[in-house]
Amino acid sequence: MGTVAVVLVALVAALHAYILVLEMFLWDKAPGRKLSGFDAEMAVATKPLAANQGLYNGFLAAGLVWGLILGGDAGHDVQVFFTLCVVIAGVYGALTANRRILFAQALPGALALAAVLIAG
Repeated sequence: MGTVAVVLVALVAALHAYILVLEMFLWDKAPGRKLSGFDAEMAVATKPLAANQGLYNGFLAAGLVWGLILGGDAGHDVQVFFTLCVVIAGVYGALTANRRILFAQALPGALALAAVLIAG
């Protein structure tokens, strides 16, 4: 697998691990509130929903790392699946929640997906 693909997949995995931390543990603290734009009351009210989203982001990160560890054809297929999931989640989030998600999640995922496919 190409070095560029490995680096991009690893960066997308790290991004999703970071999002997990923000959404699961820091949602009602300053970093999470800055991300969401919510005031303290809304952050507390939406904390369970954010934690659920964070868990899903953690699964994306875990899947990407799994693909990197597997390597070979099996790892390639796992990376294609999980980067595609990242892109779809990012597009959906951009359409339903905030357009910034397109650039923060879908674009990095799409670049990683393209690199994985090219490295084949």
